[in-house]
Amino acid sequence: MTQANESISQIEPTRILLVEDDPNDVELIQLAFRNYSLVNQVDLVTDGEQAIQYLLGQEGVPPRPLPRLVLLDLKLPKISGIRVLQTLRSYPRTQRLVIVVMTSSQEDSDLNTCYDLGVNSYIVKPLDFQQFLAVARDVGLYWMLLNRPPLFPL
Repeated sequence: MTQANESISQIEPTRILLVEDDPNDVELIQLAFRNYSLVNQVDLVTDGEQAIQYLLGQEGVPPRPLPRLVLLDLKLPKISGIRVLQTLRSYPRTQRLVIVVMTSSQEDSDLNTCYDLGVNSYIVKPLDFQQFLAVARDVGLYWMLLNRPPLFPL
């Protein structure tokens, strides 16, 4: 990643980046957001490497505009969610980005590591279909409508 890629840009207030490799979880999260009209755009990447490239860019390709929220799974192919979080928090461009971990991991070590790395929230995905939809809805309501995100300098 180049120095130019580290420049800070504005966020897109109605865009979410979903970092999730389970197609069933993707479908449920998108369904909840669609049913409650919480966001205009949900961008999907299915592994940690894609998440980093999306947010920080890659050689010769600039990063995309920052989303308002990143929903990050921990158990991802290529690069783990914890490593993605660690990487994003080490760059000025993404240091203040709102990142919510949504994972099946109930491990205390994952929970503590994520908070040590600066995650904004840690949510364990419910196994029940209706509960999962409710959690996705509540995440969207809070982070997209109620929460005031940090300001990003130009």
